[in-house]
Amino acid sequence: MNLLDVFLHTLNVTLPVFAMVFLGILFKRIGWIDAHFITTASMLVFRATMPTLIFLSIIRADLGVALQPALIGYFLGFSVLSFFLVWAWAHWRCRFEDRGVFAQGAFRGNCGIVGLALAASQYGDYGLSLGGIMVGGIIIIYNVLSAAVLAYHSASAKSGVLTIIGHVAKNPLILSVLLAIPFAYFAIDLPEWLMTSGNYFGAMSLPLALVCIGGTLSFKSVKRSSRLALDASLWKIVWLPMLGVLGALALGFRGAELGILFLFLGSPGAAASFVMTKAVNGNAQLSANVIVITTFASLLTLSAGVFILTAFGLI
Repeated sequence: MNLLDVFLHTLNVTLPVFAMVFLGILFKRIGWIDAHFITTASMLVFRATMPTLIFLSIIRADLGVALQPALIGYFLGFSVLSFFLVWAWAHWRCRFEDRGVFAQGAFRGNCGIVGLALAASQYGDYGLSLGGIMVGGIIIIYNVLSAAVLAYHSASAKSGVLTIIGHVAKNPLILSVLLAIPFAYFAIDLPEWLMTSGNYFGAMSLPLALVCIGGTLSFKSVKRSSRLALDASLWKIVWLPMLGVLGALALGFRGAELGILFLFLGSPGAAASFVMTKAVNGNAQLSANVIVITTFASLLTLSAGVFILTAFGLI
């Protein structure tokens, strides 16, 4: 594969995903969608269509192939390590009350939507299946560590152990993964009409969620971005993906596994970060700016990463 082919392949992976984001920006600007639509559609994706998509992708998968304990373990372990790394960095760069917001913004990625969409674009059903299992695990880590660090740095936070466990136990994405695994393991077949209906329903997830992300973004927020927002954004889409991929290469990961790992680690900041920050009366502007910067900039960083890894024959 020559460099032109690699470049075109890279665009085929990233542009379809980010085209949906820019459509969301356009639709919001011309008034085709509004804040009420975005709130309702986002809730529909989170509670229904995305769990359906993940459930069906897992039950269609061969767990002997899609379940990769070594890769999943490395991804989750590195994510925990990256949290403590950026939190330590925040102690040097931020005032006390901003450290939790900085740490969450720098390590928490939008794996459940952008990462999963990119994995599906690059690797099809295998990307969805393996990615869905990875999403189930990382959601637990993201929620527990984010709630804990925000609580520690905010006197108004209410996030005790039981509260955190309750949120995790009721998370639809986690529940869909747990429900799907026995179906896949025991090869339980569902009626064809149900599978077809589920495919129609689940197929709405990624484009609808990406359009909603675009509808929430604002170029004005980028202009008002602070030094801390830029710093956290660099950690999220440059330094942590680079460190994670280098560690994975040293451990021998190659091919689709390395590609999916990079796409997950390089995903932009998660919208849930803003919601959690707002709930504890944290620095919501810092959180919003990180999400905006990483979403726009990740089009370049993810494309560059896929291009480099493909050019060197690593994925």
